[in-house]
Amino acid sequence: MAVAALMATVSAHAQFEKGTWSLQPYAGGVLSSITNVGALDMGEGLTLKKKMAIGSIIGGEAEYQFTDRFSAAAGINYTTQGCAWKDFEYWEGPIKVKIKNQNDILGYLKVPIVANYYIFKGFAIKAGVQFGFMLSSKFYAHGKAKMDVFEDGVNREVDLYGTVDMKDLYKKFDFSIPVGVSYQFKVPVTIDARYQIGLTKLNKIEIPGEKNSKNSVFTLTVGYKFAL
Repeated sequence: MAVAALMATVSAHAQFEKGTWSLQPYAGGVLSSITNVGALDMGEGLTLKKKMAIGSIIGGEAEYQFTDRFSAAAGINYTTQGCAWKDFEYWEGPIKVKIKNQNDILGYLKVPIVANYYIFKGFAIKAGVQFGFMLSSKFYAHGKAKMDVFEDGVNREVDLYGTVDMKDLYKKFDFSIPVGVSYQFKVPVTIDARYQIGLTKLNKIEIPGEKNSKNSVFTLTVGYKFAL
């Protein structure tokens, strides 16, 4: 009976009518890259190839329903994104080194403002503008080296970790255009997919292999929407 009463209450607030406000906290995953970055020549026949980076997003959004079909929403979130690099290995004299988990990790505080058009009940297409403020920027890599650590003739595997702060290389402000779709279930859980088209040049100085680089970000979030 308690569960039935709860579901009845939730269902009553599942659809938001004209003139109402709602609030939606959400969290999810990020796939991202940095445009105009080619393979980097590391010398001695080594080439560093780019791949998509995996990140996360957490935040919230307030929405006002102007009509049954049209609404506008503004929010704030924290997103980790950037670019990743494929693993590679090489020999440094008698030492075999393998480098993996290489990521340019950029942390942004973002303020999206989007317009929603509900094609049918629960399903909306959206587009807007987004302002991003970089809070952190680091390059991270994990490696393994096989070497004679104790000089006893036995090669042992050694873990290598490295982090480099790169905030001075990138601009602090980022402007993008978010476009996407969302679907709200009867219980007001919403799945939202967005692609953020980066318009701001990312690198502050010319970095070898990076020319007029911009952020390219895809997010998939799950949120719970409730009336205010």
